[in-house]
Amino acid sequence: MARRRQIYEGKAKILYEGPEPGTIIQYFKDDATAFNAQKKGTISGKGVLNNRISEHIFTLLGQIGVPTHFIRRLNMREQLVRQVEIVPIEVVVRNVAAGSLSKKLGIEEGTQLPRTLIEYCYKDDALGDPLISEEHIACFGWATQEEMHDIADMAIRINDFMCGLFAGIGIRLIDFKLEFGRLFDGDYSRIILADEISPDGCRLWDSVTNEKLDKDRFRRDLGGEVEAYQEVARRLGLLPEGLDTTVLDLDTHRKKREKEEG
Repeated sequence: MARRRQIYEGKAKILYEGPEPGTIIQYFKDDATAFNAQKKGTISGKGVLNNRISEHIFTLLGQIGVPTHFIRRLNMREQLVRQVEIVPIEVVVRNVAAGSLSKKLGIEEGTQLPRTLIEYCYKDDALGDPLISEEHIACFGWATQEEMHDIADMAIRINDFMCGLFAGIGIRLIDFKLEFGRLFDGDYSRIILADEISPDGCRLWDSVTNEKLDKDRFRRDLGGEVEAYQEVARRLGLLPEGLDTTVLDLDTHRKKREKEEG
């Protein structure tokens, strides 16, 4: 197999040069990080689950007219996406107070916000992705006013859709992160949704029990991270009921099969 050229390695994904110009292969890792990579670990099978969940959500968003970088899933851990220039802004959409918002403003976690709140953070790991305002974005030219209108409109549309999607399977969408990129066509560019949408970047709580079904289980040492991610995938219809979930941990699955065959 020809050796692929690695373009970038992040905390949860590796990007490789795609087979055609203007494409990228996005590989989902099992690595887990929290608190701006100060805490590191591994969630076995996470990359497989996030690949499937993100594919599912991006496909549904595409069907309602949200432009995305997603082209198709290639295998268990990889998907083919359009190459974009990432806007250096992390968009945080909040429906319920949790995490840093609760800490900073002293609002009890789980409090329903009066309206959906959109926050912007400057994408810079060394600085800890600081919270910024639209004034900062305009001042430093990180995005034009027109691009910010598109980003805000899409973020609200994505939120409305995902709130309904998750409510239908007994999950509250507390908050989530989005990234956007510029897709170029000659000198012209347009804003499209990029990166991923998965339990890594969403807070997802069970509607009845408020049990956390996301990366907060890793952040807060609650345990059961794999089971939580699997539960989200199962409710979305991506894992058959009663599946022997060790198939997601290929090494364990292989050993178990060898033992059964032997």
